[in-house]
Amino acid sequence: MAARIMNTLPATATRQDAWLLRLIATAVAFGLFGLGGLFLRLVVFPAQRLLIPNPARRHRRSRAVINWTFHRFVRLLVRMGVLTYEFRGVERLGRPHQMIVANHPSLLDVVFLIAHVRNANCVVKHSLVKNPFTAGPILNAGYITNDESMDMLDRAAQVLRDGETLIVFPEGTRTPVDAPPRFHRGACAIAVRGAGVITPVVISMNTRSLTKGEPWYRIPHRRMHYVLEVGADIDPRQWTERHPAPIAGRRMNEYLHQYFEMELGLDGTAGK
Repeated sequence: MAARIMNTLPATATRQDAWLLRLIATAVAFGLFGLGGLFLRLVVFPAQRLLIPNPARRHRRSRAVINWTFHRFVRLLVRMGVLTYEFRGVERLGRPHQMIVANHPSLLDVVFLIAHVRNANCVVKHSLVKNPFTAGPILNAGYITNDESMDMLDRAAQVLRDGETLIVFPEGTRTPVDAPPRFHRGACAIAVRGAGVITPVVISMNTRSLTKGEPWYRIPHRRMHYVLEVGADIDPRQWTERHPAPIAGRRMNEYLHQYFEMELGLDGTAGK
């Protein structure tokens, strides 16, 4: 893969690509996203709980609804001119026992992945359960909230052993601007316990936006272009069969750090 650089335009950059229209479109899109979350929570998911008593079936149906909704939201963002994107190798995502590991430069990363991977489980921030716009989808889809406990690691590993696809952002939060990804070992602890295969997804942008602490209305001076590239599968047995779990997790985490830094052009090899 070619190295990619995520950059932020200087404050003096000229506004391009119908900046004002993109600002209005962004406001409309996020407004619809919030209303859609409330509609799912207040109408769709209560109906599912009444009609589908089996929790496993209800989770699958809820994930199908979220997958459809997120996919339409991404298409809306493209059609309204807010962003463009490429998703390379997406056909290799969504396999049983697969843990998808991705870096996290933007608020929309999880939307892109869930929109393109059917029936995927996901490890999400624990605080999102308290958000009225996101609590409904998280609870009804059976997503795993990251409370940083051993019980959370065991639950995540179990869904992998049960044959689900699990999406994990090892950073736990969005990547700071002008900083490389820093992965917590929790993702590798999950992989050691339950993943059949690890598949990295490298996410890059032509200009950073929707970063941690940045309001939605601070849109970039030019249209965002996302590239999501699926990397080669990684077999966790190359560590788990040679080392005890703690060491295997540490070695795996070091490998993932080096992999993502190289792919993002943050290891000093870009342009060589």
